[in-house]
Amino acid sequence: MKRPPLLAWLTAAWLVWTGTSRAGETPPAEAARQPPAGDTAKDEAAKAEEPKFIRVRRNDEKQPVAMETAVVHYVPAAAGKTGLVVDLVGAVHVGDKAYYDQLNKLFESYDVVLYELVAPEGTRVPKEGRKGGNAHPIGAMQNGMSAMLELEHQLDRVDYTKENFVHADMSPEEFNKSMQDRGESFMQMFFRLMGQGMAQQAAAQQNGGGTSDFDLLLALFSKDRALKLKTAMAVQFENLDDQMMIFDGPGGSTIITERNRRAFEVLDKQIKDGKKKIAVFYGAGHLPDMEKRLAADFGLKRAGEKWLVAWSLEKAKQGDGK
Repeated sequence: MKRPPLLAWLTAAWLVWTGTSRAGETPPAEAARQPPAGDTAKDEAAKAEEPKFIRVRRNDEKQPVAMETAVVHYVPAAAGKTGLVVDLVGAVHVGDKAYYDQLNKLFESYDVVLYELVAPEGTRVPKEGRKGGNAHPIGAMQNGMSAMLELEHQLDRVDYTKENFVHADMSPEEFNKSMQDRGESFMQMFFRLMGQGMAQQAAAQQNGGGTSDFDLLLALFSKDRALKLKTAMAVQFENLDDQMMIFDGPGGSTIITERNRRAFEVLDKQIKDGKKKIAVFYGAGHLPDMEKRLAADFGLKRAGEKWLVAWSLEKAKQGDGK
């Protein structure tokens, strides 16, 4: 049996984590299936037109220089309706300190910021962050990845104590019950994502791109290990929207569908309470589904976007701060 590529394992683990911030089914074979040759150009054109919430920015030599997340603005689609603005603010859960400094400043401009965290209702993360670490396996992986990539963790850097922050996610009990009712498990999601990651990695290498296990091993032993690893992983995340949708089957999923539903129940309440400028701060993989919900359930349309640098992929100049 052929050993799965190391990068596919790493990416799958990352995506299961990023979909589950904590204090129906598409089979792997379907995910790995390549489109017919005659449809490639059409599929590529369609993908280019799809909204993106995470991207890798490249220089003139096509080398990655930054991984960026989007802040996308939505306003009423109907003529004559004004006043309400909802921003979807993408998150990647670990990033540069400067990224979280930007987010903290941005969040001050909203009436309310709805945030994700699988935790008891009303949970507010203390300002000092997650002191003492996290015994949960996902929390342990978060700590390890943050250290390996020399990045900061979102729960340590975002100021959740602000008065305008409102918890908008499921409790652990609700999350676990939903997964049980749907017959879902983290192991199932992991192997599903790993199958897709292997197919994407193989396809990219056949086309002369992508990252191999050899590249990853070189990165691990490089004197610029953190930078090389970030670059390898960032390239994998260019198709994050597609990768996260592997969680969903015909009936959706707990990790995307049910959590987004809960978030938008809170959004609906905040709008009815008179809030006019609202941010929904969720993992970037949740946002394609959220955009559809904003259009279908709230009558909102996309009205602009801006991009924030989550990971700088350029070597810092001597004397630069992180």
